[in-house]
Amino acid sequence: MTLTDAPGLPCVHREVRLARRVGDEELTGRHFTVAEVPLPSPGPDQVLVRTRYMVVTAAMRTRMTAARLPMPSFEPGQPLSGAAVGEVVAAPGGAFAPGDLVHHPHGWREFAVVDAARVRAIDPTALPSLLAHLSQGDTAWGALRRAAEVRPGDTVFVTGAAGGVGSLAGQLARRLGAGRVIGSTGSEAKAARLRAELGYDATVVRGAGPIEEQLRRATPDGIDVLLDTVGGEQLRAALAVARPEARFALVGLLSSQLGGDGGATCPVELDAGLIITRRVALRGFGRYAHPDLAEEWTAEFGRGLRDGSLVFPHALLKGIEQAPRALCELTQGRHVGAVIVEL
Repeated sequence: MTLTDAPGLPCVHREVRLARRVGDEELTGRHFTVAEVPLPSPGPDQVLVRTRYMVVTAAMRTRMTAARLPMPSFEPGQPLSGAAVGEVVAAPGGAFAPGDLVHHPHGWREFAVVDAARVRAIDPTALPSLLAHLSQGDTAWGALRRAAEVRPGDTVFVTGAAGGVGSLAGQLARRLGAGRVIGSTGSEAKAARLRAELGYDATVVRGAGPIEEQLRRATPDGIDVLLDTVGGEQLRAALAVARPEARFALVGLLSSQLGGDGGATCPVELDAGLIITRRVALRGFGRYAHPDLAEEWTAEFGRGLRDGSLVFPHALLKGIEQAPRALCELTQGRHVGAVIVEL
């Protein structure tokens, strides 16, 4: 019996491909195609996974451009990829068994053949829902706890506070003892939700006046910690109001990724004098440099979700054909929290 003869498995499935590269224009559905292709068969050291949920992120738009990047770019005519969770349906090598729940890097397709070494088993009891394994809270948790080392009473500023990282960062800063938390976002409607639901005391709204002036009003005594997902003017403003010994954790480049050619660099002029005289520590943070972080974060997230001390803001779109729309809406700032597609 061949794989496609197995009960419940189709002969074909769908995947989303890059139709053409993105320049400085707005990302639209014209940049994608949805193709129907034969169901792939796994080799001895691979597994076949039925994808249940996938997440879209700003970095995916960056990978659709012609910019020189530290990660592989998406190629026209080829499927996109990204973090996803699903169920193993075939595993010839025996490392996994059919029915196992796993995290894998080949979203944007209903079924994926993945090298077994790139698949991570998921404990079905660890979190209340499978899609919660696609939160970006591990980045927020690691940046605040390990890079910025939030201390009781700290004043924390989070840029891009309505995004996948920022929507959890306000809650986590509180969890780590912060005394005051300020977040930036792109609209007053989002700002109101950040203050009402997601742990923020005050907000800075992009386009409502100079960021530095708004930040000084929100935190007249300055900030101790920055978790920066944006860069640009917001990073410069944070430095201007930094207290002595402030700790900055830099995790994203949204000001570059969501505009222009979507490059992976984000030049900004910073006052070296302020950095030196106030002894500000700037540290880049990437979760992939911390392989032990996933287990630590999952345990913390599970406790918080079950006792109600944490919430997981997200938008859920259903059907692989909605994946292009999900990424377009993310780049337009249409949602609060993670943007997830159920396949």
